[in-house]
Amino acid sequence: IRPSPSLGGTESLLTYPVISAAKTLAAEDRRKLGITENLLRLSVGLEDPEDLKEDLDRALSQL
Repeated sequence: IRPSPSLGGTESLLTYPVISAAKTLAAEDRRKLGITENLLRLSVGLEDPEDLKEDLDRALSQL
């Protein structure tokens, strides 16, 4: 997990950069930046950490 700039909100977000922030980049450029097909970006907001852990556990258990 690497620190990165805020997305501007206070809520936690899980995003898929390949179809969001980096969707206009060519595949080769994404690879050079480390944006792979299996990359997810987790931006942690102001929620209680235990709530966030429970949400992530619940989501991952569905995979």
